[in-house]
Order: sequence, then structure tokens, then C-alpha cells
Amino acid sequence: MKIEQIYTGCLAQGAYYIESDGEAAVIDPLRETGPYLARVEKNGAKIKYVLETHFHADFVSGHVDLAEKTGATIVYGPTANPGFNAHIAEDREVLRLGRISIEVIHTPGHTLESTCYLVSDETGRQVGLFTGDTLFIGDVGRPDLAQKVARDLTQDKLAGMLYDSLHDKILPLSDDIIVYPAHGAGSACGKNMSKETTDSLGHQKATNYALQPMDKQTFIQKVTDGLTPPPAYFPANVMMNIQGYERIDDVLNRGMQALTAGAFEVAANETGALVLDTRAAQVFAKGFIPNSINIGIDGSFAPWVGALIEDIRQPILLVTEPGREEEVVTRLARVGYDNAIGHLAGGFQAWEEAGKETDSIPSVEASELPALLNAHPDWHILDVRKRSEYLAEHVEGAENLPLDYLNEHLGEIDSNKTYLVHCAGGYRSMIFNSILRARGYHKLIDVAGGFKAISESGSVSVTDYVCPTTQAAAADNGAGSGQVLKALNGGTK
Repeated sequence: MKIEQIYTGCLAQGAYYIESDGEAAVIDPLRETGPYLARVEKNGAKIKYVLETHFHADFVSGHVDLAEKTGATIVYGPTANPGFNAHIAEDREVLRLGRISIEVIHTPGHTLESTCYLVSDETGRQVGLFTGDTLFIGDVGRPDLAQKVARDLTQDKLAGMLYDSLHDKILPLSDDIIVYPAHGAGSACGKNMSKETTDSLGHQKATNYALQPMDKQTFIQKVTDGLTPPPAYFPANVMMNIQGYERIDDVLNRGMQALTAGAFEVAANETGALVLDTRAAQVFAKGFIPNSINIGIDGSFAPWVGALIEDIRQPILLVTEPGREEEVVTRLARVGYDNAIGHLAGGFQAWEEAGKETDSIPSVEASELPALLNAHPDWHILDVRKRSEYLAEHVEGAENLPLDYLNEHLGEIDSNKTYLVHCAGGYRSMIFNSILRARGYHKLIDVAGGFKAISESGSVSVTDYVCPTTQAAAADNGAGSGQVLKALNGGTK
């Protein structure tokens, strides 16, 4: 028997490949089918099942395309009602895969159809539990995403179902079973996930806050406390996963159309397409197509696309580093943005060489802040990190407007003021600046390197609350939020 985790960092998502005696199953596959087809071809195996733990909200699964290309059976747990052919398994139904077995365990709570898959080896020993979004390492699935499917369904009712699923179906299992969840740290499907992507069930019983002895009401309070609104694209992804979607090959063919600078300009004007530039933040700042927005491919690209581009059907024209066009189109499709209609052949350099109009965003080093603030006392520092990051540690006097909620709070930004904008490492601030620039805000200056560079330079005072309940979350693009200042009394440095 072979079990392989296929982890995608951008989405903090784990898909799984299981194989026994020439038969394979894929659990929660991503949109692109190539990685799974390559594995079975290399191993001389055949995909028998595509197992779905639930209707995903944070990405579009590859179940429909993969089943079409391989003849595999798509499997969901009880209560699922997809708009395509699938086997709706019964609770405790056993599926055979080569010489091993896979038991279907219905575990409602994150969603009504949420299901885990318990794998037993050739001897009948239970070895792995594929938990989807029911159980994570260090956390459990949030119970607020499915509450709109029925009028009387609330997050408290779903949390109560999750409590029953965990206590009746998961906790009685053997401690030495390995837990294989669908997500790790960074996913919006939970709030306290570990950076580890697998663990023994016994260790989770000992350390996961949600698995500790408590009554149902206490559990409901704990798992619903502190939930933030889910990203705006989640409902659209759920519907695509339920109803089906356009073939990924067709999406790629459309997005891979190479357009000359002239054709690109015509397409932008005729279609009203959003111009999305995926180059690195500081490269973008030096020169870009007017009104384009920057979301760098080398970061949490797909989640930020989903959070900030409100219409999933929006036509998109791409500016990428040459050679990365297919990667960008694929990563857009992972979260349901299927309407990329072409890319700029030759990248931004081709646009410049064609003599087309360009724009830029001023950027300053952290060490320049004192002189700039002394010379311009009416300038403001704007911190676009998450509220938890800001509360834990921030520049004294800085305003906070998290990028996550930019669309809802755009009116709070005064277009007549000059802002020095920073995030943690420079990734989010350029997204913020580019969106505002495209909407006519011209008094924005980016602070290169973000809060990490500011705190390391010691150029301005930093207020440090060091409140245990609001410690800074991981910063953008994997960068830390700078040194942790140890003023335990909440002083300044």
C-alpha cells in the first residue's frame, strides 16, 4: 500500500494519492489533473475512486475532470446531492481498493455531507484517517460555512453536530491511526491549525483543544469564538463543486492566448477585463500598465485573488513573468477564476517596447521614514496587516486598515491625504496600493520590506502590546512580522 500527501502551500491544502495492487484512489484533488495522471501512469495503476470529503469552499476540486479522464467513480458521503454522476455512500460502507479497504464515516459538522475515510491495510489494521475539514492538526473545521443551506441551520447547530461526530465517530478510534487532514496552517477553513500536516490521532487527542474533555455547549462556544468572515469567493466555489464546471483544459487554452501589446490594449478596452499583474511587488512598483493591480504569484496568490476580486466571472488579462503564464492561469482556476482571456506576450517589457503608457508607485526604505515624517508632519502611516498583527505590535501612531476588508472599508481612506503604506514584508501593501491606484488614489507611498524592515531598522517607535490573545499571525508570503519586542508592560521601543 502506498499513501502520498500532495500538499499545495498557496492554498494550505492536502490532496492524497492511495494505491494498492494496481488500483488507486485520489482524495480531494486540486483542479489540475496532471499530477494524479502522472502518478498512475508511472506506477502502471488505474484510478478507481475520487473520494471527496465534502463540497469544498476554498478551492475548486478536480473531481469532475479526473473522473472524466480516468473513468473513476466520484464518491461522496451521505446527504450529498451533486449535479453530476457520483456514488453517494452510506455511513460505514466499505470500499475495496486492491488489497486494502476504505471505510466511509459520515461526520457532519463542518458541512452536512462532511465525511472521513478510514483506511485499513492488507491485514485489516486501521492505519490512516482522511479527515477533510472535520479534524485538522490542532483544530477542527469551522462550522459557519454551511449555515445558509437551510433556513433553520445555524453555526451553533453545525458545531453541535461536529461535537457528536468527533465524540461518536473519531475519538473512539485507535491512538496510532495517522490523521491526514485537508488543510494546514494558513487555510481559512479553520482558525488554529498547526504547521504540521499529519499527526497521530493519539497526539491530537492529547493536544488539540477541540478534543479535550468538555460538554457540548462548551465545545460550541470554543469552536465558534473568534471566527472571522470567510473570504467572499467561498460560496461560488461551493456551487462549482456541487454543480460541475468547465473543463480545466478549456480554461487553460483560453488563458494561454498570447496577445501583442496592441491586441492586449484592445481586449482590455473592449471587454472591461481586469488587468492582473503577477510580478514581484517591487518590480511592479517600478513600472506597470495603468489601472492594473498587483497580486504576486510568489505568495498567497489564489486566496488573495479570491478575497479581493469580487466577481468570480470577471474577465482577466494577465501580465506575468515570461514562462509563468500557465502557472498563473492554473492557480486562478484552482479558486474558480476561469475567465482569464489571455496574457501579454513578452510580459511588461513588450508593453514598454511598444511605447505604451506606463505608471509607477513610489517606494521608500524603512530607514527613510523619520526624515519623511519630520518633513511632512501631515503624512500618515497606514498598516494593512491583519488586526491581530497590528494589535500585537505596530508603528506608534499608525492607522490600521486590513487588506482582507479593503472592499468593505474603502470609504475610510481620504484621497486628499498622503499615506505611507506597509504590511509585514511588502507583499500585501503593494496589492493594497495597486488597487487604490487603479481607483484614483495617487497619494500612496509603499514602504519596502514592510514592518519587518521597520522594526529591524529601529527608525521609528514601535508600540508592543504583547497580549496573549492577539499575538501576531504569520506574515504575508511566509515572512515574519519582525523581531518580537519584549516590553511586557506594553511600553514602546
